[in-house]
Amino acid sequence: RDNGLGITLYRGKQKGVATTSDLSRAELKKSIDAALNIAKYTQADECSGLPDKALMAVDEKMLDLDYPMHLDVEALTRVAQQCEQSGVEFDQSINNSDGASINSHRNLRYYANSHGFSAAVVSTRHSLSCVLLAESEGNKQRDHWYTIARDSDELESATLVGEKAASRTIARLNARPIKTQKAKVMFQADVAKTLLGHFISAVSGTSLYRKSSFLLNSLESQIFPDFVTMQEKPWLKKGFASSWFDNEGIATREQNLVENGILKSYLLGSYSARKLNMQPTGHGGGVHNLILNHQGLDFDQMLATMGSGLLVTELMGQGVNMITGDYSRGASGFWVEQGEIQHFVQEITIAGNLKEMYANLIAIGNDYDGRSSLNTGSWLINEMTIAAN
Repeated sequence: RDNGLGITLYRGKQKGVATTSDLSRAELKKSIDAALNIAKYTQADECSGLPDKALMAVDEKMLDLDYPMHLDVEALTRVAQQCEQSGVEFDQSINNSDGASINSHRNLRYYANSHGFSAAVVSTRHSLSCVLLAESEGNKQRDHWYTIARDSDELESATLVGEKAASRTIARLNARPIKTQKAKVMFQADVAKTLLGHFISAVSGTSLYRKSSFLLNSLESQIFPDFVTMQEKPWLKKGFASSWFDNEGIATREQNLVENGILKSYLLGSYSARKLNMQPTGHGGGVHNLILNHQGLDFDQMLATMGSGLLVTELMGQGVNMITGDYSRGASGFWVEQGEIQHFVQEITIAGNLKEMYANLIAIGNDYDGRSSLNTGSWLINEMTIAAN
């Protein structure tokens, strides 16, 4: 029920931008006038302007992104109630709930520019989540689970979401301390996506031309071990970041962003490409469905490969320096001995350097999380510093 429009225009190399949530003709004219007025007083920038017309997408792809749910509020309410009830009844240690939530969104994205490019994409996204609280011997814990999909028929069942939330919450009870040490660290798949996110930020044009990346001048360099390949698949049907054109109308393409551990491409829009004296890569707005290969190890096999170390299931804080790659974040998870989970640990800090962490990656699991456009399994890293009480 919400809408908005943004207009970007250029007077030579001067840029003006205006937005409005009122799409009446009178307000649209005001927005154009505002953008023109801003451009008059903006400093000229030689890198400003539309991308070359030859780069515009012309081959429309059918990506299967639109699956309206067709359920009324009462039906959705019953689904959320069932989800919460299944979690609360899962075990007697579950003593409260922060609620279950179901969401259904349908979005129309339309982009046009003065090269003559014009395209619209209609997409849906549905999700169901549950947050539960548990208590045992005075110890209280809280955790959650969620499912998300373009097509609501592909969501996990309400019962399963509630039970997973309960199981994860119960597993956090009766935490025990560990000593400060250096050890192997395994990032659970949904947490490993954050490490992948740091990599994407480091090879994005804005970070590169501002020289605020620890991966400056790394094109065609070995970043990961040679078993790592990252495939970008922008035309993946039902993909969370699927699109046949980027935010500037440039055609997207399938490619290996990393091949055999070697960085093969930066992520450049037209502005950052001009700043770096390079060509745009169709990444205005970000990466489109990144998929990492794996070594055929499931979750339990990844734990066995680790032997002893820390399984990280939650990260806290923002202790990442993107200029140096230094990494230090609060964490919680499980201590593992001889490939078996022993107990929950909390109030610890893990530290390292992202460049070294990427280079010291031992394995990537096949336990894909599948709930975002970054598709990866768990990551096992050879060694990090774990600071505890």
